[in-house]
Amino acid sequence: MQKLNSTDEITILEHDLDELKKSNTLSDDYNNKSNLLRTRLDRLLKERELKKTLKSHNDGIHSNGDSNIDDGPVSPSTTDDLDNDEELVNRIIAEKITTNDGLNGKLSFKQRLIVVANRLPVSAVRKGSTCWNLDVSAGGLVNALLGITEFEAIWIGWAGVNVADEIGQKSLSECLAKKKCYPVFLDEELVQLYYNGYCNNILWPLFHYFGFPQEDWLANIKSFESQFDAYKKANQMFADVVNEHYKEGDIVWCHDYHLMFLPKCLKEQNPNMKVGWFLHTPFPSSEIHRIIPSRSDLLTAVLAADLVGFHTYDYARHFVSACTRILGIEGTPEGVEDQGKLTRVAAFPIGIDSDRFTRAIQLPLVKNHIKEYQERFGGRKVMLGVDRLDMIKGIPQKLLAFEKFLEENPTWRDKVVLLQIAVPTRANVPEYQKLKCQVHEIVGRINGRFGTLTSVPIHHLDRSLDFHDLCALYAITDVALITSLRDGMNLVSYEFVACQASKKGVLILSEFAGAAQSLGAGAILVNPWNITEVASAIAYALNMPSDEREKRHQYNYMHVTTHTSQEWAETFISELNDTIVEAQLRTTQIPPLLQTERAIERYRCSHNCLLILGFNATLSEPVNADGRVDQFKEMELNLHPELVEPLKKLCDDPRTTVAVVSGSHRSVLDKIFEDYNMWLAAEHGVFIRTANKKWLQNLTDNINLDWIESVQHVFEYFTERTPRSFYERRETSLVWNYKYSDIEFGRLQAKDMLQHLCTGPISNAPVEVVQGGRSVEVRANGVTKGAGVSGILGQVIHGKDMKAPIDYVLVVGHFLPKDEDIYTFFEPDLPSAESSISTRSSIGSLSNGVSPNYYDLITESDDRSLITSNGDNECLTNGNMTNVNSSSNGLSVLDLQGDNYFSCAVGRKRSTARYLLNSSADVVALLKNLADC
Repeated sequence: MQKLNSTDEITILEHDLDELKKSNTLSDDYNNKSNLLRTRLDRLLKERELKKTLKSHNDGIHSNGDSNIDDGPVSPSTTDDLDNDEELVNRIIAEKITTNDGLNGKLSFKQRLIVVANRLPVSAVRKGSTCWNLDVSAGGLVNALLGITEFEAIWIGWAGVNVADEIGQKSLSECLAKKKCYPVFLDEELVQLYYNGYCNNILWPLFHYFGFPQEDWLANIKSFESQFDAYKKANQMFADVVNEHYKEGDIVWCHDYHLMFLPKCLKEQNPNMKVGWFLHTPFPSSEIHRIIPSRSDLLTAVLAADLVGFHTYDYARHFVSACTRILGIEGTPEGVEDQGKLTRVAAFPIGIDSDRFTRAIQLPLVKNHIKEYQERFGGRKVMLGVDRLDMIKGIPQKLLAFEKFLEENPTWRDKVVLLQIAVPTRANVPEYQKLKCQVHEIVGRINGRFGTLTSVPIHHLDRSLDFHDLCALYAITDVALITSLRDGMNLVSYEFVACQASKKGVLILSEFAGAAQSLGAGAILVNPWNITEVASAIAYALNMPSDEREKRHQYNYMHVTTHTSQEWAETFISELNDTIVEAQLRTTQIPPLLQTERAIERYRCSHNCLLILGFNATLSEPVNADGRVDQFKEMELNLHPELVEPLKKLCDDPRTTVAVVSGSHRSVLDKIFEDYNMWLAAEHGVFIRTANKKWLQNLTDNINLDWIESVQHVFEYFTERTPRSFYERRETSLVWNYKYSDIEFGRLQAKDMLQHLCTGPISNAPVEVVQGGRSVEVRANGVTKGAGVSGILGQVIHGKDMKAPIDYVLVVGHFLPKDEDIYTFFEPDLPSAESSISTRSSIGSLSNGVSPNYYDLITESDDRSLITSNGDNECLTNGNMTNVNSSSNGLSVLDLQGDNYFSCAVGRKRSTARYLLNSSADVVALLKNLADC
C-alpha cells in the first residue's frame, strides 16, 4: 500500500486498520474470531463511540482549530505483541483521535478537505481594477458547511462574476485566497450554455420531475449538443483548478448536479485521488433519467467517484436503478459494481448548525425582534412559510390550501395570519416571472376576500430576511407550513425546529421533501397537491393539544440537534476514507493489465506455442459500440472482422497451435471457423473438433441427459412470461438468458426459476446450475472449460504429432467464474507471480491405434503417469492434478516456464487469471501483433 501523508491522521488510521484486516482475513479461523472489528460498521461505530467520549472531555476545544502536534503513523510491527485484536483496534483508533501536544490536550485529527461546488461561499463585487468586495453567500450547502471545524476546508468554485482581464483575475484570486477560496473563471458564453442552459434548463427540471420546459422544448433539443459540450468543458475547468491545489492525501468533495462530470475528470488525471460526490437535489426514477440524451455519460462520470451520496434512501435507490437499467451494470447492497470496481452509494441526510440558531435566540437583538413581532400580530396564531420563489416550492398550492382552510373555518379568520417569505430567484426567466405574478394574484384575492380594514390574513414578502429577523420569526411561529412539490431536503424545517425550544410549534411538511424522511414522525406529512388534505392539516395543527405538540417537537428537536451539518460531513468523509481503504484492499486482488510487449516478445522467442482463446466477448464482433443494445445483432454471433486475417496467419503458422474454447453449440463454431486450421472445443470442451475437421466427444462418453427435456419445459415457461428473454438448447446443456429483459424483473424470474428447478426437475439429476450475470445454465456435473483442457491438449499433441515441447501458452477469454479453472490449469498448486512454472508432461501411450479420446487415454491407460510435473509423478484427470506413484519415460510435451505463460481475463476484474485485458479491442490488438511476428 502506498505510504500515506503523516499529517493525514484519519487516513493513517484506516491504513492501520487495513493492515490489521489483511493480517486477520488470511487466517483460517476467520469465522471463529467474533471479537474483531472487521466490517465498516464495526469500525465506524467504535470510532464514533470514542469520538463522543473524547468530545465530552474536551468540550469547546475544537472551536479555535489549532493543530500543533506531529501525529505519526502507528507502526504495524507493534501489533505483533498484542494478544487481543479488539484491544489493538481500540488502541489504534484512540491514538489517532486522542493524540495531544502534551500542553493543552487539544485534539488534532484534521484532514484537508477540498469542497468543490458551482458557487463559492462568497459573492464578489468589483469596486475597482484590483479592489473587490466579498460577502458571504446564503444557501443550504454554505450554511451546512460553515459549522465544520474538524476539517481544514478549502473551497473551489465560480465566483459568480465574469472577469475577463488578467489583472482582475489575479486580484480576485488573491482576495479569495485569504478566505481559503479559489475561483474557476467562466466566461459569459460558457455560463449561458453550461449553467443557464444545461444545468437549469435540462438537469434541474428533470431531476425535479418537471420535464423539459414546454415553450422552448424544440430549441433546447436543437441546442443540446452545444450545451452538453459546454457542461463537460466547465467541469474540466473545475478539475484543472482542483489539480492546481491538490495535495496527496486530500479529500475532494464534489457537490450537486452542476458537477456530475467532475469525478471522471479528476480520476482520469489522478486515479488515486479520493473523490466523493453528493447530490443536493432529488435524483429521479430511472424512467425520468432515461429521457436525458446524455443519460449514460452522466451516470458513468458519477460512478468514477469512490462514494456517491444522497439525502435519502429513495434517491440512492433511484440512482442504483438507473445504473442497472441504463448502463446494464450490477447494483449491490453496497452500491454499484462494474467488473470489480465498486462505487459505494449511500444516503447521508444533511443537517444544520443547530447551535448557531439556539445561540441566536438568546441574543438581545433577536429577543427584541421577538417582542416586536408578538406585539404586531396581537395574539393571533402565526403560520410561516419561507421558500425560494420557485416552481418546486409549491407556494401557489400552499396559498390555495390556506384559502380553503379559511373558507371551512370562518372562526379562525381573525385569529390566524400566514407570513410567506418568497426569496426571489432567476428573476429574468419567463417561467419565474409568470410564477411571481400568479402568487401575487392569489395573495391579493385571498386578502381582498378575507381581510379587514385593520388586518389581512396573508403577509407576503418578495425578499429575503437577515439571519436575526428570520430567527425571531421562527421563534414566534405556531405552525410552519412547507409544501414543496419536490425538494432535495429543505433545511427550513430544521431551522424552524431549532428555534422552537420555548414555543414548541407544529411542523406541516410535504411528503415530497427529503426532510420528510427525517422529521416525518414529529411532523404532519401532507401531499401538497391535495388542497383539502393540507387545509385539514392546518386546522389540526392549530387545534393540536399542547402535550401532543410538545411530544412532536421533542422528537424533531432531538433529531435536528444530533444530526447536525458537522455530523453529516464527518459521516460522509469517514465513510469515504473507509471506502478508499476497502477499494485499496480489492485492488491488491485485481490482476494487473497485460504487458502486451512482454507477451509478444516471449512469443517471438518461443518455438512451440499454444493459444487457447474464448469466443464470446473475446473474438466476437462488438455490436453495441455506440452504447445502444441491439438484441437481434447480439444474438447472431460473428467473428470480429479485424481478426479474419490475423487468425488465419496464426493458424497457418507451423509453430503455433490455436484452439477456441466456447460454450456454444458445435454447429455455431463450425459455421464461424469453417475455413480456419484451428482446434475447436464446443459446449465447454464436451466436444472437440480435430485438425481433420472431425468432432469427437471429450470428458466422458456417457453423459446422462435424461433431465434435459424436463428442464427445457421450465425454460420455455419462463421465457414466455419474461419479455425479451430467450433460451438456447445445446446437446449437453441448456441456457436461459434474460440480458435484455428488465433487470429487476429478470432477477425475480431467475430466482423463481432456480427454486422450481432445485425442488423439481433437477433435484436428483447429475447436473450443476451455473449462474452468469444475467443467465442460468444447467449442465452436466464436472463440465468446465478447465476440465476440457486436458482433452484438448491430448488431441492437439496426438493430431499434430508434436516433436518439440510446448514452451509458450496464452489463454485469453471472457469466462464465467465456474469456467476460470482454465486459467489455473497450467499453474502449479500454489500460483505465485514471481515463481515460474516448470511443467514437464509426457504422453507415453500416444501411438498409432490409440483411441483419440484423451479422457479415455488418461483413465484407461495402464501407464497412468501421462503427465508429470517438476519431476514428480502426477496424473492429469479431468483437468485436476493427482499424485500417482509411477514414472514416465515418454515424450516431454510441456516445457513451460512461468514467464512464458499468460492467462488473461477479458472485460473482468475479479478473476483468477494472471492478467487483464479491458475489452475485445485489446484482444484484437494483441492477436494482430502476434500475427505480425
